[in-house]
Amino acid sequence: MLPLPQGKARAALFALALGGFGIGTTEFATMGLLPEIAGDLDVSIPVAGHAITAYALGVVVGAPTLAALGARMDRRRLLLWLMVAFTVANVASAFAPSAPTLVVARFLAGLPHGAFFGVGAVMGTAVVGQARRGHAVASMMAGLTIACAVGVPLTAIVGHAVGWRWAFAGVGVIGLATLAAVRAWTPPLAPLEGATVRTELAALKNRRLWIAFAGGAIGFGGMFAVYSYVKPLLTDVTGVSVDLVPVVLALYGIGMTVGTVIGGRLADRSVMRTVIIGMVSTILVLVAIALVGPFPLPAVVALVLLGVSSQILGLSLQTRLMDVSPAAPSLGAALCHSALNLGNASGAFLGGLVIEGGYGYLAPAWVGAALTALGLLVFLTIGRGPATATVAAPERERVTAAA
Repeated sequence: MLPLPQGKARAALFALALGGFGIGTTEFATMGLLPEIAGDLDVSIPVAGHAITAYALGVVVGAPTLAALGARMDRRRLLLWLMVAFTVANVASAFAPSAPTLVVARFLAGLPHGAFFGVGAVMGTAVVGQARRGHAVASMMAGLTIACAVGVPLTAIVGHAVGWRWAFAGVGVIGLATLAAVRAWTPPLAPLEGATVRTELAALKNRRLWIAFAGGAIGFGGMFAVYSYVKPLLTDVTGVSVDLVPVVLALYGIGMTVGTVIGGRLADRSVMRTVIIGMVSTILVLVAIALVGPFPLPAVVALVLLGVSSQILGLSLQTRLMDVSPAAPSLGAALCHSALNLGNASGAFLGGLVIEGGYGYLAPAWVGAALTALGLLVFLTIGRGPATATVAAPERERVTAAA
């Protein structure tokens, strides 16, 4: 398989990054819109937070399932169908008449998330060549981090100004743009020869994969315990004006971008050491949020640092999961997002429980610190061994037609 010419490869990577931008925006947008959603649907904020949990569970279920079911499908065609499902589900979210309906729509919106990133990573590697696979994955993830710095604050502004439904409708428009870009700029890409649902699922027989999955899912839940309720935390506890919340969300996104750069450099030296650094620093920042939450400047600084530390952790966890993945790149990469979004679901759910219990919006920070500490314990006790001895072979997919 030959990579595409540089110009066409860049266009293909842009199409994939655009999809990452849309997915990242919709994943985090709900967290900045919870008060508006709760008020419009006449439910409490923790109940509205079930929409966050539902989306994350959709990712957990959909990532390995859709990647495996699409094992024999042309990669571009699969990406297009995934983006169709994503677009329809986000439009359905915008028109949800009740909280239960919104929860269902958010679950459906989460289903294509991990599979798109997993299959997109394979497509990106194909168009730039195996030697530049890191660049391809980083390009897709750049779409997600830009979403946190730009897309999420914009949805918060739109949601506050004209209603939360318009924010999800806007994500639907991004989905349509991604459909057009993927169709125009990515090439047909045949799947791995002989790939079937059975062969993909058989690749999951790997103990170290599931240890890393469990440690990552538990540990990453700490960040989401706090970030899921960041808007009421800022407005009700810290005393930040609602008009300034998008600015804080943008700063958080910038922190994530910084964390991606730092995490990438640290992981190149030692993946496991970076996992531990990411978890320890996230625990410390979560404790700091619990202590300084009522004070505006320290609280905002702590939230930005949470963006940095959580992204160091997320990137290193993804690298570790890929290191121990079996020879099924699409499925292995998709499973990374299942682990991180299981953390999303558990963090949002447990954070909501302590809020419902009357402990306030600082209590999720203590819950988050405990979750991340538990994930760290998993890695320190049973997850520190070397990656599987069998290194996953590159997926022998080929471009069947040049764009």
